[in-house]
Amino acid sequence: MSQTPTLDDAYWEARYRGHTDGWDLGGPSRPLKEFIERLTDKDRRVLIPGCGRGWEGQLMHDLGFTNVHLLDLTGEPYKDLLSNCPDFPREHLLIGDFFALEGTYDLILEQTFFCAIDPTLRSKYAEHMHQLLAPDGRLVGVLFDDPSPGKEPGSPPYGGSITEYRALFGKHFGQVSIEPCTNSIPPRAGREVWIELRK
Repeated sequence: MSQTPTLDDAYWEARYRGHTDGWDLGGPSRPLKEFIERLTDKDRRVLIPGCGRGWEGQLMHDLGFTNVHLLDLTGEPYKDLLSNCPDFPREHLLIGDFFALEGTYDLILEQTFFCAIDPTLRSKYAEHMHQLLAPDGRLVGVLFDDPSPGKEPGSPPYGGSITEYRALFGKHFGQVSIEPCTNSIPPRAGREVWIELRK
């Protein structure tokens, strides 16, 4: 019987170092890439929590976005990010606990952060996301529409369903849109939903 891991900075640092963070796509998620490429306001304050190697942040930087902040529990993945994108602003690379983060953001991007945290923290996640958003701010991104997307039971990535997500986010956000993704990469086709939540 597998033991539930302690999802602390040491756990994630070991996974990054060992390249066992198996859901890293080696580039931006296709649904988020297409969303980012349609954005026109490049001065908006953006947060990407649980960013890992920060592919979406790198894309936004390359497209001229000036106020993109990345957050991870460990600085280990930033080594790869800075190797790929050496002029990314160091002061925008945040290290620490998402639940202790303060400030406000106009846009928060979700890409494999929700599925990486202990499922018992999901209500706290929704509440804190709402707190971090500026008035009329949005949380957008991709969630697994699959109860068991990972290979190791009891370990991340943790899945879920549209029904579960609607109930969770409906308690906190005024506008909740959750729809099946139509532009997922082939291995994730039919297993992802696109969320757009507005404060």
